[in-house]
Amino acid sequence: MASSEISSSSDSKKTVLIVGAGPAGLATAACLTSKSIPYVLLEREDCTASMWKKLTYDRLHLHLPKKVCELPLLPFPKDFPKYPSRDQTVAYLDHYAQHFGIRPVFNTNVTSAEFSPELGLWVVMAKQNATVVCFTASSLVVATGENGEPVMPLLPGHEEFGGKCIHGKDYKNGVKYGGQKVLVVGIGNTGMEIAYDLAICGAEPTLVARSQIHVMPRDVFGLSISTFGVSQQLLKVFPTWFVDKILVLLSWLTLGNTAKYNLIRPEEGPLSLKARTGRTPVLDVGTVGKIKSGEIKVMPAIDRLTATGARFVNGVEQDFDAIIMATGYASTVCKWLKDDGMFGGDGLPKALFPNGWKGEFGLYAVGFGRRGLFGCAHDAVLVAQDIAKENHDAT
Repeated sequence: MASSEISSSSDSKKTVLIVGAGPAGLATAACLTSKSIPYVLLEREDCTASMWKKLTYDRLHLHLPKKVCELPLLPFPKDFPKYPSRDQTVAYLDHYAQHFGIRPVFNTNVTSAEFSPELGLWVVMAKQNATVVCFTASSLVVATGENGEPVMPLLPGHEEFGGKCIHGKDYKNGVKYGGQKVLVVGIGNTGMEIAYDLAICGAEPTLVARSQIHVMPRDVFGLSISTFGVSQQLLKVFPTWFVDKILVLLSWLTLGNTAKYNLIRPEEGPLSLKARTGRTPVLDVGTVGKIKSGEIKVMPAIDRLTATGARFVNGVEQDFDAIIMATGYASTVCKWLKDDGMFGGDGLPKALFPNGWKGEFGLYAVGFGRRGLFGCAHDAVLVAQDIAKENHDAT
């Protein structure tokens, strides 16, 4: 670095330090504001909700109804549709920050965070261009989320492939892919929707189904009743295993036997699998229909890439003009947080949702429960309540 400078946040014994100004950080800041608890919010990018603004595709909509996805203390506008678009969600998040007077410290990349027993405070080091800044605080809220950096696995033969290969974060829409053969690696919600968008734009997409997956209708029989809403109501009365059977039956009745199209369901039910592994069922927005019509093809895992395309484990070889890796993201927490107990090697809390929000020495996590915006809201409320209680007990 060209130069360095050390500074610290004022009144450290009462200050909360939040790392990450995405939905999780914004929700935490709002909840702390409502309880008059001072905080400092650090963000490595130059804006709030940077992933929504910079790393999402144009067609993206919320997968769950807006009522489930609203952050604490401020609902989505009433005139927004049931599943707000990306632009509408960004507008909501911007309004949320403005409404609660949230002003993050931008372009501040945290490099280390460690609890100091001698000080009784968290000591956080960060880079601001060529400057090193030190913050100290009584509580540290990790709100960087599960999607800290893209996962881009190197496929066998990747050096041979002559076409373009990008991560899903760089995909905006399928306009420039019209007429091209495009391989989409990954059958999560992102991969399925990118394939759908490519088909709409006149491309010839092929999905790689490397693993088994539950594909569920977003709404029951195309009505205004969401599958998520149905599952939540049923869980109030029936055990998870029984609700799983109902959801699978609804999926069969709505989407048919997806195994005919190489989309194999796991034996374990969607809710049980989600609770145990965090794997989210795909909520179909029209992709299955395109697969049935032949506009989207589904192939098994890739054996290796070739100069002109890919060879699959079933021996079939096909040509492709481009490859889009819808292979998701990984947490970056373990790269900077020096913590022995709360987080595992994957950068996620060891305790499963809804219990992974609190650690020791004033350490908290918001938005790591693999529950999207709903999980962010859930955690933020509990964190603010707990910090308020700790502050009250200390006085």
